Amino acid sequence: MNNLFSPIKIGNIELNNRIVIPPMCQYSAGEGQANEWHLVHYGNLAMSGAALLIIEATGISPQGRISYGDLGLWDKNTAHALSKVINFIRLHSDIKIGIQLSHAGRKASTDLGWKPHKYFQPNEPHGWQIYAPSSIPFGANGMTPKALTKGEIHTIIAQYAEAAKLAHSIGIDMVEIHGAHGYLIHQFLSPITNKRIDEYGGSHENRMRFGLEIFDAVKAAVPKDFPVGLRLSATDWIEGGWDIEQSIEFADELDKRGCGYIHVSTGGLDESQQIPALQPGYQLPFGEAIKKAVKMPVIGVGLITDPSTAEQAIKEKKVDLIAIGRAMLYDPRWGWHAAASLGTQITLPPQYERSAPQNKKSLFKK
Repeated sequence: MNNLFSPIKIGNIELNNRIVIPPMCQYSAGEGQANEWHLVHYGNLAMSGAALLIIEATGISPQGRISYGDLGLWDKNTAHALSKVINFIRLHSDIKIGIQLSHAGRKASTDLGWKPHKYFQPNEPHGWQIYAPSSIPFGANGMTPKALTKGEIHTIIAQYAEAAKLAHSIGIDMVEIHGAHGYLIHQFLSPITNKRIDEYGGSHENRMRFGLEIFDAVKAAVPKDFPVGLRLSATDWIEGGWDIEQSIEFADELDKRGCGYIHVSTGGLDESQQIPALQPGYQLPFGEAIKKAVKMPVIGVGLITDPSTAEQAIKEKKVDLIAIGRAMLYDPRWGWHAAASLGTQITLPPQYERSAPQNKKSLFKK
């Protein structure tokens, strides 16, 4: 059997192949609520041939969003709006659906992602007070965040749990906690951004505490068999920052707690990062190192656009699943074309069966 199109389980969720659509911000919500853009966008991606679609970074509170256009999941209004998208996908696709729950920390209160980077001040229409482990801005032109109190930390942990409950209630299959790309959990993990002197800062154990407490709270808030995963930046690409050795220890702690999977990326914490020349699969070695240390499935990423690269990574057991992000935006039928390229079959809605080229009629399962 073709490796990329072989089945795999995440917890009790059966995936019919190893292709994942990772979270990709759309900056197109209103007051955190999904709308027609999300119906079209996710409805389209649901027909891609991937087995798992993870909805974009979704704020657990209004202050947790990156921008004023971010999706949110914090009350009945945001849950109801998103449920329309979920129900729409379910009408015509059996793709499994996850959602990435996020708090942006010091990288919040910005303009939309395609506009020049700008922070909105708390007194501006699209702005709010931002928070972080320590009062360290993101870059020379960043807004200085307020250091979180212990009470505020506990509130955020509870907000993650409540968002996970809402996700489960509207029919989402699994939750991914966003611990990567310089957002709040990553800010607690890294000694570059965490200068606290209480139990949430200092030692490696203390810096992991916030992320692990969030995981425990989310896990406790949903049914036992509901998968909870986490996305991690395995390195800051900064000397003296968060690195692969610390990531392996963190992943091991998550594994012991019953983490459903770990989604391994890198970077995003600070402008001083030094990332080497980007090549397809450049982040896979980090996923491979973590895979050797844990039992849970590992999702690998990193500018992967060619099906043969994804197939080889699975065949060589570097990772268990492959996330196809920007390539999937460019080609929302990437999974079809990968199946054709690798000589295997996939199941599609009958409305699309006649789309196969004459020499690829065997592509679609009946």
